[in-house]
Amino acid sequence: MRNSKARVVLELIAGEKGLMQASREYEIKDSVLSRWKQEFVERAPQLFEQAQTANHKKSAIAELEADDWAIALQLDMAKKVIRALQLPNEGEASDGTQSGRLV
Repeated sequence: MRNSKARVVLELIAGEKGLMQASREYEIKDSVLSRWKQEFVERAPQLFEQAQTANHKKSAIAELEADDWAIALQLDMAKKVIRALQLPNEGEASDGTQSGRLV
């Protein structure tokens, strides 16, 4: 019924059929058809608002994913720099083995 309801309302809005003609053809009271048309017209803006909201959410998610990737890359680079700059601990030779000193 939902698809046929939308089809009937679209026929009315497009002017393909008049209210009385659609009422007779589909055996639906003209007051019911008028109410359907009014509801359709009143709710139509919501469809566009929902689409804009969905697009905004997708855009925000993509932006956050890009930020996440950039942060992960920065963290990886920072770890590499820290490893490269770390001085060997006292008592360790530069190759990471224990020196011959007694402590």
